[in-house]
Amino acid sequence: MIRLVKDRHVIEALGKTRIVIEDGEVIDVGDIQVDYCPMFKDMHGVDKLNKEFIKKNIEFRIDDFGMCTPDRVIKMNDAVTVGISEILRTNVENGDIDCVVGACDGVGTLLMEDPAIIQGVGGRVSGLISTTPIDSLIKRLEDEGCIVLNPETAELDPLAGLKLAIEKGYKNIAITVIPGMIVKELRDYPVPDDVNVYIFVAHTTLCSDELAEVLFDNADIITACASKALFDYADEHKPYYYGKKIPIFCGTSDGRRFLDARLEYLGKPLTTNEPMDRSNNPSPLI
Repeated sequence: MIRLVKDRHVIEALGKTRIVIEDGEVIDVGDIQVDYCPMFKDMHGVDKLNKEFIKKNIEFRIDDFGMCTPDRVIKMNDAVTVGISEILRTNVENGDIDCVVGACDGVGTLLMEDPAIIQGVGGRVSGLISTTPIDSLIKRLEDEGCIVLNPETAELDPLAGLKLAIEKGYKNIAITVIPGMIVKELRDYPVPDDVNVYIFVAHTTLCSDELAEVLFDNADIITACASKALFDYADEHKPYYYGKKIPIFCGTSDGRRFLDARLEYLGKPLTTNEPMDRSNNPSPLI
């Protein structure tokens, strides 16, 4: 099959920075909007994010696990102790979630059951904005039992992914998304009485005050990232959460149940709604 579209993948990572990868090469690193990330301070000793570090970090991901290339590793161990993919992995292993609708570079929206693939696809990739098909990668995932929404275009469409998951007979469906009104569309979508939909939101930096309220009204799990609106909302409304530097918030009792299941697995203290420690958050919050 000959495609006219070129190999091009756009992600946002490391300070809400827009990064373009073509044919396995980083061709553009955009403006950095968050200078300091406590996670990268801990892991790499970086006091201030800069374009050189960001480019090298993305190049490392390409070399290390083939991000945005045909060599993409699809099964991985935990990337961090408590992140979206780790929470999902534990709850799939526990049997409380039977399908994850996610997004993968080179693949687009896909349905996953295997906890190692859920971790591999989501654990080390930030916000995926757009992607183009990598046929060999799509085939490997399909051979592992994943269902790809559109192998021809690698489109990103979580609502279509939810509809497909329902058609395939899944009953407890988790969906990972980046912020937007799609979160309300997913929550409002009419599902059969025996189907449960759980919404996990990541990459929330630059979320508006209005959107922050939409997320807490409709999502089950929301990562804080460097979102001033989410930190402010949490200060006022005191949702349950875990984490000091970059908290993970629970929007619902189901979200708290899923997050606590991961924490219990690790032997860590469970979620709390005590006032947050604001001494070492990302900076600036935007």
